[in-house]
Amino acid sequence: MPREIAFHGLYLPTLTLLFLLAAALAWGLDRFIASVDGYRFFWHPALLRLALFVCLFGALALTVYG
Repeated sequence: MPREIAFHGLYLPTLTLLFLLAAALAWGLDRFIASVDGYRFFWHPALLRLALFVCLFGALALTVYG
């Protein structure tokens, strides 16, 4: 995957697209966890959401920059 992507003549870092992809995946997993009432097992749901996003973004970034 290239490190820069041309978007309407503007070069964007690949991490921008990975950020958006990780946000969409985290949102989907968040909806799934909420639908099965999985947040009742966690002390701080907002911290879980943040950790989920960071892990997804890190894993996606490692596929490009690792």
